[in-house]
Amino acid sequence: MGRWQNFTAGRVEQFDCKQGQRQTIYWDGKAPGLGVRVTISGAKSYIFESRLHGKTIRLTIGDVRSWSIKQAQDRATALKTQIDQGIDPRQVAAERAAAHAASTAAALKEQLTVSKVWATYLQVRGKRWSERTLADHIKLADPGGHPRKRGTGLVAPGPLACIMPLKLVELDSSHVAKWLDSEAELRPTQAALAYRLLRGFLRWCSTTPDYKGLVDLDAVSSRVAKDHVPKVKPKPDDCLQREQLTAWFEAVRQISSPVISAYLQALLLTGARREELMALRWADVDFQWSSLRISDKVEEDGRVIPLTPYVANILKALPRRNDWVFSSTGAASGRLQEPRIQHNQALARAGLPHVTIHGLRRSFGTLAEWVECPTGVSAQIMGHKPSAIAEKHYRRRPLDLLRSWHTKIEAWILEQASIAVPDTIGSISVLRVVNGVSNG
Repeated sequence: MGRWQNFTAGRVEQFDCKQGQRQTIYWDGKAPGLGVRVTISGAKSYIFESRLHGKTIRLTIGDVRSWSIKQAQDRATALKTQIDQGIDPRQVAAERAAAHAASTAAALKEQLTVSKVWATYLQVRGKRWSERTLADHIKLADPGGHPRKRGTGLVAPGPLACIMPLKLVELDSSHVAKWLDSEAELRPTQAALAYRLLRGFLRWCSTTPDYKGLVDLDAVSSRVAKDHVPKVKPKPDDCLQREQLTAWFEAVRQISSPVISAYLQALLLTGARREELMALRWADVDFQWSSLRISDKVEEDGRVIPLTPYVANILKALPRRNDWVFSSTGAASGRLQEPRIQHNQALARAGLPHVTIHGLRRSFGTLAEWVECPTGVSAQIMGHKPSAIAEKHYRRRPLDLLRSWHTKIEAWILEQASIAVPDTIGSISVLRVVNGVSNG
């Protein structure tokens, strides 16, 4: 049988690989460049071969079982036409494949839901956030329906839960406005926070190549914020008054858990944020030089504040069970998670009005004014972002200066609470009696 012959079904069926060869090619006598390649394993496929710019080009057309002879001849003729025009069929095929892949990818992107991209967002950005910030993102997008970790019943869906199933390309200003109006009626404070988290998410999407063309930033425009984000009023009365300090300290110091008792007292006497103090490690406490390094949402490396005598005293009395200062044997994290229940019970025992955990931070800033502490000093201790040009660029208060004021603030608060005040910063175990009461 010759190597050049007009293909017929019978002939193609009889083609075989010659003995001693890994493959044998039979060429069609009708369509230039068309051949049947038969391998040693018996596989048969149509191929096309020609020359372009002095180089041989060989392409596989397809399996002989899938292509008829007529189809293979037509395909070979089309490829030969491209070659005669100086076009490389391989490049054409590659461009078509790329266009198809791009079209498929674009179609898949348009099907992306907010929840899927939200998960990627948390994975990428969550490493840079505080534990509280990450927890807020998870909690507010929680679909709910699962049992509560504390108490009975099921967890309610977070305010962002109804947005998660939407396609990312569908999230426009009308969706966000309707969502905000609905959530604002039920939980305005959480709705306002959820909006801020959603705004940060969409802005991230707009700068990320994979999602850049899929988001509409008008969905979180200033107009939407102005018209639909609920106005959350601060709680100016959520603060301990001077005359309430005695009752508060007495009740808090009676809390059965020494960790929670110390945590609440330290929170009031440092003005730290609740998560900042919860995240305090023993490595952050310097008893020798009387300082604390507090995780800070403003300062990347945290802020260093004075370790005042009374706070040092109560921290030294805590058990060192792990790396955390305010440790917990029941929490998976190994540290204190939720002190509100015990604090609320202490407030009830003392007959005091409700004060939130954050209200203790507010109390520190308010009570500091009684000793005429400069606002910038108390703000620096509390970790407030500088609000004036002088504070931003010209105030660099050393720890000694902060300590002199912080110690005065602590001493005054303890005096109002009728608690023995440590005599000096360097002798935290020596206490002097105030109003006949000792803390020894």
